Amino acid sequence: MAFQKLVQVDGDSKSYEINAKIKKYSLLDLGFVKTNNGVYNLERSLDPTSPYNQGIKLKVSVSKDLDGLKMSTVTGNGLRAVNIFKREEDQPLVEQYHYLLNSLIDREVLKVHA
Repeated sequence: MAFQKLVQVDGDSKSYEINAKIKKYSLLDLGFVKTNNGVYNLERSLDPTSPYNQGIKLKVSVSKDLDGLKMSTVTGNGLRAVNIFKREEDQPLVEQYHYLLNSLIDREVLKVHA
């Protein structure tokens, strides 16, 4: 999947894009890891009871030029996309998902597409 200017996770009603005020050090402060090819990756568990469980994860990648974005919710091994918005019992995951995205919005990494 190529980097995009505008992304939307399966089932989410909102679209997100890179904030023009993004800074590399903000990404590192938030826990993004810089890969060998310069891409910034963040993987966070959506399990509200323990961040160490191998449950559904949020994966966010920002291109090395800070102009492209990838975002998805995936299984614990990261191989398959999951729609957390379909089932009623996944509502705690949705709440954690919004909490993590709001922290990225507050730190001017992402913004909601208008």
